Amino acid sequence: TQKRKKKVKIGVPMLSVQPKGKQKGCAGCNRKIKDRYLLKALDKYWHEDCLKCACCDCRLGEVGSTLYTKANLILCRRDYLRLFGTTGNCAACSKLIPAFEMVMRARDNVYHLDCFACQLCNQRFCVGDKFFLKNNMILCQMDYEEGQLNGSFETQVQ
Repeated sequence: TQKRKKKVKIGVPMLSVQPKGKQKGCAGCNRKIKDRYLLKALDKYWHEDCLKCACCDCRLGEVGSTLYTKANLILCRRDYLRLFGTTGNCAACSKLIPAFEMVMRARDNVYHLDCFACQLCNQRFCVGDKFFLKNNMILCQMDYEEGQLNGSFETQVQ
């Protein structure tokens, strides 16, 4: 049987002074760490410049206090999601939504930010705007009320 590798999200503490005893070796470059500051991640010690994302080379001590590891790669959150995150389809345009992209949700539907608009008049919604989900369509208040008045919407409980 093949084991499924799980992602591991790890905190990266910055140690301001090396632990007492002999100098630690860096897991990235294998040289002694003589710096005042060092990082500890994956039960190993690192120079600040050596603990980097395998994809984009961003310094993981600067990006935040977490890193991700999978398939023997050390990754930042964005690259982890890009490589291993699950994607879904936009309910409006049906195109794939990358896992790292910001989305809007309405019930079980997920939308690109640009697609989250009234599907009749294309009015984009601002924060706090009222919208309606009727027959799985996003509607602005005016189009929803107009549809209710002229009977365009069959009676459906949502």
